[in-house]
Amino acid sequence: MTATLMLQGTGSDVGKSLVVAGLARAFTRRGLAVRPFKPQNMSNNAAVTPDGGEIGRAQALQARACGVAPSVHMNPVLLKPQSEIGAQIVVQGQVEGNAKAAEYHALKPELMPRVLESFERLKAEADLILVEGAGSPAEVNIREGDIANMGFALEAGVPVILVADIDRGGVLASLAGTHMLIEARERDLLRGYLVNKFRGDKALFMPAVDIVARRTGMICHGVIPWFAGAAALPAEDAVALDKRPGRADGAILIAVPRLSRIANFDDLDPLAAEPDVAIDIVEPGRPIPAEADLVLLPGSKSTIPDLAMLREQGWDIDIKAHLRRGKPVIGLCAGYQMLGARLDDPDGAEGPPGAVDGLGLLQIETVLTGDKRLVETEGRELATGQPVRGYEMHIGKTSGPGLARPMVELAGHPDGAVSPDGLVMGCYLHGLFAADDFRTAFLSRLREGRPQAEAYEAKVETTLDALAEHLEANCDLDALLAIAERGV
Repeated sequence: MTATLMLQGTGSDVGKSLVVAGLARAFTRRGLAVRPFKPQNMSNNAAVTPDGGEIGRAQALQARACGVAPSVHMNPVLLKPQSEIGAQIVVQGQVEGNAKAAEYHALKPELMPRVLESFERLKAEADLILVEGAGSPAEVNIREGDIANMGFALEAGVPVILVADIDRGGVLASLAGTHMLIEARERDLLRGYLVNKFRGDKALFMPAVDIVARRTGMICHGVIPWFAGAAALPAEDAVALDKRPGRADGAILIAVPRLSRIANFDDLDPLAAEPDVAIDIVEPGRPIPAEADLVLLPGSKSTIPDLAMLREQGWDIDIKAHLRRGKPVIGLCAGYQMLGARLDDPDGAEGPPGAVDGLGLLQIETVLTGDKRLVETEGRELATGQPVRGYEMHIGKTSGPGLARPMVELAGHPDGAVSPDGLVMGCYLHGLFAADDFRTAFLSRLREGRPQAEAYEAKVETTLDALAEHLEANCDLDALLAIAERGV
């Protein structure tokens, strides 16, 4: 039988994704065939799989930690928020429609068989499955029909470890409260907990271990110190944007308007990893700084509504002022579409049907229709001639005379556009800046004489190794593996 272990959080953003990634790398280094699995994910930070589907970015990172290609079965249900109450539903890698929150809850029982199907497919190729929950199992108000946490664990017969975040405070209450709120049959699946993001003297915390054991019977399998290297790994949730470091004196300043449905923001990670680059996430209510060297318009899950938001904030005026100062603007995916003359969503693919004027900075027009394009690809950036690679993840057909000046060539075909003066550019390629030689050449256009770029992909690998060693040193991995092997 395949060993399985599920890690559920006492809340959101407790670090489950990184703990799973670190455990995946640690057990892979022990010679096991490990696979990550997340039944249901909610994120606009997604990745394309080799089989032409999409999954949460965190599961793609976890697959990398296992040394395998990502699969749609590692995250069979992905919810991509498009509004405050609605989301696009992606099942086994493919879009199956949109639903408001109440509608989705009614759909969950229909999705469980497909979740279990994906789980069984992974079990057939693995020694160990590491399952990641979503949010918290203590959200008992939406427990009915659950496929993300205890609902899945019960159906699949998987033992559960809780992950609690001590950095935010209230860790004892979160552990005891979770234990109290879940049902008795769910408590029977609990095999202990991990305390994550610890700072300070562990000796001061150890009495709490006995207190939790007396109150809940749960065993502590590790107190994990704060792992500073996590900043070098792709993040799953937009909450990570709140934690980016401030501006560094003398750094190349890249301003990124924080769109309400910002998507695939891990495009920023290779830039942020450069020691002489500062990413300024411009929050609503604040102008784009005049001293910015580059304005980058990121991806969005709701292109036309986010274009309206951009205008409401006056960022369109700031961008035009930035261009008058002779400084460049780049748009990626939805950001590229916004730079054009017109955006049309005739079928309401991303919101209410309608058409609006774009920013008019590129001579292109986009109609948001047709099937979503999901493909890994590679090619070269034409201005520098440097190789690039990544993935496309978008709907829409773009046309117009601006395409006669493409930004990149992908798989032998032109993509994107560049303005006649070279200051405005955009394309559909996510992962553009992960190419070290291109990133060096691009940043050198902003500041001459800067050093060779950091080796980004190599840094991700060494960080995953360091995370694995961090968990080996601070968790009882032998006990966790034994729990997974015993099952329920």
